[in-house]
Amino acid sequence: MTEETKKHLIDLDEFLKTGSHIGTKFKTGDMKRYIYKQRKDGLKVLDVETIDNRIRIAAKFLAKFEGPGLVVVAKKTYGQDPAKKFAEAVGGKVILGRFVPGTFTNPESKKFVEPKVVVVTDPDSDKQVLKEVEKTKAPVVAMCSTNNNLTTVDLVIPINNKGRKSLALAYYLLAREILKERGLIKKDEEFGKKLEDFEYKMKEGQEDQRKRQDFRGRGRQDNNRDRGRGRFGRR
Repeated sequence: MTEETKKHLIDLDEFLKTGSHIGTKFKTGDMKRYIYKQRKDGLKVLDVETIDNRIRIAAKFLAKFEGPGLVVVAKKTYGQDPAKKFAEAVGGKVILGRFVPGTFTNPESKKFVEPKVVVVTDPDSDKQVLKEVEKTKAPVVAMCSTNNNLTTVDLVIPINNKGRKSLALAYYLLAREILKERGLIKKDEEFGKKLEDFEYKMKEGQEDQRKRQDFRGRGRQDNNRDRGRGRFGRR
């Protein structure tokens, strides 16, 4: 274990390797305070020290909640495996994919859950969840990128909430630290799961498809620059 790891949850290079610090080209006033700088390509960059610290704070808070009252939600594909593994590790309830209206507010619903706290993977894609949580008054902990609004978020974890590896790292560290806060494990090495267990597994051909999409996207961006046009028209 390095001196840096003693001071942080994990070597800070791991945040960089997983792209946890990479935001979007857009920023909201809410997220401005968490932005470290802007790259030449326009992408906003989050501060890794802040990411590390916020995961630690969130773990201390979430450790107080156990059982189905601790609910984690993830609509987007890349967040579903990490959220599921997180719920399994800490003994919470997971809701994946489409959120059924009334899940938090209609006691007659077969899927009814009474949340004590809700962990949200992306406030934008999980906005239906936030609408219902607001009615229950349960606190919300959310993974937030630079483009997210924090109107209904109580505790922010500023991180790349669109990346497969960054979400895996966030939920892995959060689960491990919660178990340490509860006294169920004392050392990192006692955590029974690996980082890879939290990562969404790409299906056969899916990686190639993603690369083709990225390549086409870069091609369109290059063409736009050649024509002197940006995302919103002429510069």
